[in-house]
Amino acid sequence: MLTDLVSSINSFLWGPYFLIALLCGTGLYFTIRLRFVQIFKFKMGLNRLFGNFSLHGEAAGKSGMSSFQAVATAVAAQVGTGNLVGATTALIMGGPGAIFWMWCAAFLGMATNFAEICLAQIYRTKDDSGHMIGGPAFYISRGLKSRYAKVLAAFFALAIILALGFMGNMVQANSISDGFKGAFGIPQWASGLFLAAICAMIFIGGVKAIARVAEKIVPIMAILYVAVGLVIICFNLDKIPGVIALIFEAAFNPSAAWGGATGATIATAMRYGIARGLFSNEAGMGSTPHAHAAANVKHPVDQAVLGIMSVFVDTFIVLNITVFVVLSADVIHFENGKAVLTGISLVQEAFSTHVLGHAGGYGFVAICLFFFAFTTILGWYYFAEINVRYLFGAKFVRILQILVVGFVFAGSLLKINFVWELADMFNGLMVLPNLIAIIALSPVVVKLLKDHDAGKEYEQKNYVREPNLF
Repeated sequence: MLTDLVSSINSFLWGPYFLIALLCGTGLYFTIRLRFVQIFKFKMGLNRLFGNFSLHGEAAGKSGMSSFQAVATAVAAQVGTGNLVGATTALIMGGPGAIFWMWCAAFLGMATNFAEICLAQIYRTKDDSGHMIGGPAFYISRGLKSRYAKVLAAFFALAIILALGFMGNMVQANSISDGFKGAFGIPQWASGLFLAAICAMIFIGGVKAIARVAEKIVPIMAILYVAVGLVIICFNLDKIPGVIALIFEAAFNPSAAWGGATGATIATAMRYGIARGLFSNEAGMGSTPHAHAAANVKHPVDQAVLGIMSVFVDTFIVLNITVFVVLSADVIHFENGKAVLTGISLVQEAFSTHVLGHAGGYGFVAICLFFFAFTTILGWYYFAEINVRYLFGAKFVRILQILVVGFVFAGSLLKINFVWELADMFNGLMVLPNLIAIIALSPVVVKLLKDHDAGKEYEQKNYVREPNLF
């Protein structure tokens, strides 16, 4: 009964008339105000991404991390089970037309993420232990001239600790243990114990260890998944034009796909495509700016353009690989209006075609799922840690580490549909204070971008301002 209640709340929160409209509207607002920054700064972002590429960057510490380590940590959090399971959920529930709306949401989300990162850099500060930290809680509390600002910041901080640090990480751990049990027959308790142990070691190492792991694993896992996916797509190359045509046709005529078996409407396609896309790339949710705030760069725009690239990599590269492998492999079938295969099983079946074979496909996807979910756990823990530092101070970080390790192990063992629903709900709730702040502080972002284009040097004091809001 409680699960049904939370599910009903999520249907409204993540429905077309609330968060989807707010997030897309905010993305459109920043796209226009920042003069299509995701297009005109794309080349700069590409140059900085590959120009800073390194598997052995300078060790992160109290003063922050390298620009590449920051974007790797952000992508670690973004590229997770949503790129596999989320993509197939959108396909099954909304039809292939949902992918078109996913692309639209990601394009707008690039501008939103750019604005979030600019503000995270401007309002970043040092905590009581001397660590350089930043994120929505900081630009909400320090940027909004309102008696409600600290309340909004505390609400955001608490929501992200619960949504990502605890419940979200339980779900990621469960995905790993389920995948390894299905592919290799490994007991869930064994996977959970191993995962909890390596998480504990990395958590204790702090930001230095998290940055080190992220900068090494993220590029390798992404390149491997994309490379194998491209091989399978090449075997089905003759089907790709039809797949692209189907995506565009089904976006406005969902019944064109699979004989209308899904019963999807345009509204359904929009809902699942946009919601799953935003959930995957996290643009506007206020999570990834925590990583970018710690980057050591000369100007916030230098890091913000990497936010554009992180959304691009997440949705237009990694998630699209899943979509095109599944659609070109022709593994989606329906019986009595229900899909025969769903979720991770659908992705595994698609990767089993051609080169990999059945065992190889299921094993490869399980391993990719492990690395995707594992790095997401690290990223989400780091975001939770920053907000614990904001709310309670550095002395409470050890308590958080113990709790998250416990939640990771418990998540590996349990069937946690209710926990997943709760994570969705708190994810939705933390969006609200973040959107209020970035829209209210949009003049700061506009001024920052104009000054950067004019070649002005950055000084933090020139941009920290407090607009009247309430």
